[in-house]
Amino acid sequence: MTREDIGRVLAVVQVLAEAIRGAKEIPSGHLYAQVMGKIDLAAYEGAIGLLKRAGLVVEKGHVLTWIGPALDERVAVTS
Repeated sequence: MTREDIGRVLAVVQVLAEAIRGAKEIPSGHLYAQVMGKIDLAAYEGAIGLLKRAGLVVEKGHVLTWIGPALDERVAVTS
């Protein structure tokens, strides 16, 4: 696996993680329908599996739920 391959995998995982985290929970099929033109089912399942093994996402009844860290909603003010 090249550095470019690893970068692509990480980008896919990051996009899926952000989508799940933003929705808080989403049916897996709905999420896959949104990305199926960009990645195949095996890549999708692999990325979701990685998020589940990392303890960031759980899946019950085909619904993905974010259980990882919450977004920090504070706004930084700089002068």
